This record gives sequence, C-alpha cells and structure tokens, in this order.
Amino acid sequence: MKIICSTNMPLVKEAFSTIGEATILEGRTITADDLKDADIFATRSTTKVNEALLAGSKVKFVGTATIGIDHMDTDYMESNNIKWCFSPGCNANSVSEYLVAGLLHLARKHSFTLEGKTIGVIGIGNVGKRVVKKAEALGMRVLQNDPPRERAENSSQFVSLEKIVQESDIITVHVPLTKDGIDATYHLADSKFFTQCKQDLIFIDAARGPVVDTPALISAIDGGKVSYCIMDTWEGEPDLIQELLDKVDIGTPHIAGHSYEGKVQGTIMVFEQACEFFGITSDWDPEPFMPEAIVPEISIDAKGRQDEEVLQEIISKIYDIKVDDSDLREISSKIGDDRKAHFDKLRKSYPMRREFRFTTITGKNMSQTLKDKISKLGFKI
Repeated sequence: MKIICSTNMPLVKEAFSTIGEATILEGRTITADDLKDADIFATRSTTKVNEALLAGSKVKFVGTATIGIDHMDTDYMESNNIKWCFSPGCNANSVSEYLVAGLLHLARKHSFTLEGKTIGVIGIGNVGKRVVKKAEALGMRVLQNDPPRERAENSSQFVSLEKIVQESDIITVHVPLTKDGIDATYHLADSKFFTQCKQDLIFIDAARGPVVDTPALISAIDGGKVSYCIMDTWEGEPDLIQELLDKVDIGTPHIAGHSYEGKVQGTIMVFEQACEFFGITSDWDPEPFMPEAIVPEISIDAKGRQDEEVLQEIISKIYDIKVDDSDLREISSKIGDDRKAHFDKLRKSYPMRREFRFTTITGKNMSQTLKDKISKLGFKI
C-alpha cells in the first residue's frame, strides 16, 4: 500500500510505515502527480484537497490531522467514493492553553486583572468547552454562544450573539469556517459586530482567519472599540495583512493548536481511521516514541503576589507566547513569496511545545485558591 503523508505530522512515518510504504512530502507543494499511485493521503490544512489534486489518482482514503475541513472538497470526495476523515478535538486543549497564555500576558503587560471580567466564547465545541473551563478557573464570568447546539439541546446555558457583544469585556471565537446557512461564520465579526461591542474590547481569533472581516477589525482597533487583540489565524494566510499585524498585541502564525500532543493526536486519529477503513488491525503504540517533558517541574514562591502574576510566571516558563509573536513580526521585512515562505516555515519548524499536564508545580506560600487555579488549568501539583 502506498501512502503519501504531509509534513508537520509528528510520528506519521512511524505510524503509517507499519501498514505500507509511507512517503513524507511538503504539504503546500504536494501535486496530483505525487498522489496518482497512492492509496492513502494523510495531510494537514496547508494542502488544498480537491478535484485538481485527486482526479485520476488511486487514492481511496484522505485524512486530515486537523479540526477544520475548509481546505477539503468533501463533496467531490464523497461523489467519487473517496473516504475522508478529520480529527475533531485533537488540538482542543492546546488552543485553550494558548488562550490562557495570551490573556495572562496581556493582563500583566497592560496592568489589568482577568478575574471578574466577562468573556464571551463563540462556538462551544471541543475547543470552546475547554476555553470555558479555563476561563472559569481564572475567575471570569463566562457567556457561551453556539446557535446549532442551542437549537439541538434547548439548553439555557447559551446566550445570543447580541448578549455576547453587548456584555463581554473579552470575546474569543472558536467556530469552524462556513459560508452558507443560517449559522455561516464567514465574516461573523464584521463592522456591525464591532460597532455593537463594548468599548475597550479584548478580541481573540484562534479559529479561522476569514471568520473576521479584517478591515472591520482594523477600523475597530483604530477607533478604540478594540483595545487589545490576539490573532493566531489570518485572512489570506500565509500572506497575512501587514496592517493588522502592526496593530495587534499578540500575533502568531496559526500555531495555537500546535502543541506536540495536539499534533500527535491528530496523526493517531487519521491513522486509526485509515486502519478501520481498510480493515487493518494494527498494534502500533505511540508511547515509546513520546519525548520526555521539557519542563518537568517548576518551583515558585507565591508570598505577597497576586495569583495571576504567579500563573503568568509559571506558564511563561513552559510557553512564552512573546517568542511566537516576535518570530512572526519578522515577516514585516519580507516581500512577496518570501512573506508566505516565512509564515509557512514558522509552522513547519515550530519548536516542541508540551501541554501543561506534563509539568508539576511545587513551591511555598500557595493559597488553596491558587492551588485550585493551577490544578484546574491542567498542571500537576
């Protein structure tokens, strides 16, 4: 069996080599010729999977190690008897940890407190649910918006988008990109959205770039509606709009979900679904290939310090979000294709980032409240 795998999928060769001949290729440059004799194609979002790529190939199974499928023409695959799968939830915890790191950095940089603020979470799927729990752990009031779930579950836990924009100090979006239907998310955050928001909003997009109308966001920042902004996904990426990058507080190259565990889980989910489709029984175990924790233990002294200051110190030792921001801003010195190449290189060569659960926190003078926050954020204590 011939298998083509995209780069940036940890352990993909180790997994798929157990069931066939696995070849690793750069995701954004994979061509129809590369796939013509393949049976399986394992990819990520950098590859546009459509008729132009698959027509005339032997491919029977396509799996993406991502939670989004807007890079895949699923209608074409289904009409041509090509089985496809994706990896919902694989990097959900990674994105929620990214959000915590970003918010704590903003709070310390601009001297405000997260506890007591109202955060509106738009999209309560695998990512949104984890964001809700971590926001609650930080003492924030959480408003949840998810129209499809609200209709299906008839639950009082959800509120309208109008309530979100009118009452939230912080808004974060965690929705798939869709362009059709009553719940279309394309340009969900448009000029009307920002006009209705509270003044001095903190806005975050770590979902999909086109969920946000870029000119509308730029105008909202210029007009003072949006005071601080964290952007991980961008319209037009990898060729992002420089004017927006210049105005945001934290800009990163679509890596919120790029924890090592998140990417490995995506690989595993695609591999397992491929095995199921082809009726293959595999005993491949990823555990022997998993690396040791980079920061196994952190010791702190919390005496005389605010909880959020301590939490920010802890998290920055595991994941310093300022580094990702600084690396992306180097794109401003580049032009044309070099800008796209820089964005892609940052994603492809992203350094290993481990999730909070692999670090144990020890120390002195920690209140029970602080211990509870540390534990609820995912650390061992």
